[in-house]
Amino acid sequence: MDPVKGIDLAFWYILGISVILLFGITIVMIVFAIKYRRSKHPDPVDIRDNLNLEVVWTVIPTIIALTMFWVGWKSYIGLRDIPEDAIEIEVGGQMYSWIFIYPNDKETENELVVPFGKAIKLNIESWDVLHSFYIPSYRVKVDAVRGMKTYAWFNADRIGEFDILCTEYCGVDHAYMLAKLRIIPETEYLEWLEQEE
Repeated sequence: MDPVKGIDLAFWYILGISVILLFGITIVMIVFAIKYRRSKHPDPVDIRDNLNLEVVWTVIPTIIALTMFWVGWKSYIGLRDIPEDAIEIEVGGQMYSWIFIYPNDKETENELVVPFGKAIKLNIESWDVLHSFYIPSYRVKVDAVRGMKTYAWFNADRIGEFDILCTEYCGVDHAYMLAKLRIIPETEYLEWLEQEE
């Protein structure tokens, strides 16, 4: 599953269920407050030991919670299941920039250039303090910890420029730890890869 679609699906599913529950519970609460007010029913009815009611209010929330878990789990698996033909790029976080090392050992600072239409695997680590690599447009967010290698991936499915941020406070210039993801046609990428900097 494409990670962006999986995460968006999980978000919209959980938001949709939450909105339905919000309005449903609010409407039932208002109806019950009017229908069963004290002036109409001075003596309350005891509903303890009502097996049907207890089954309903146990089974329905359990089903809702399990479906939310399932949708979230599928999107998580999509984030971890990398296509075999993915291009691997090393990502190093340092105060206050991102360094990208390509398969031919070319390096760039604060600019990640990738070919359109390819899966991209990012091998991420920090070279000093705690950072967090984040590409909002592709729902990629991974903590970069010194001495711990981790990874993320995305499908480069749109040509253009996208923001890369550090979302973990890493020092006084944390707010300036910005980079760009540039997705370009594959032929242009191959030419760029061979250019001397």
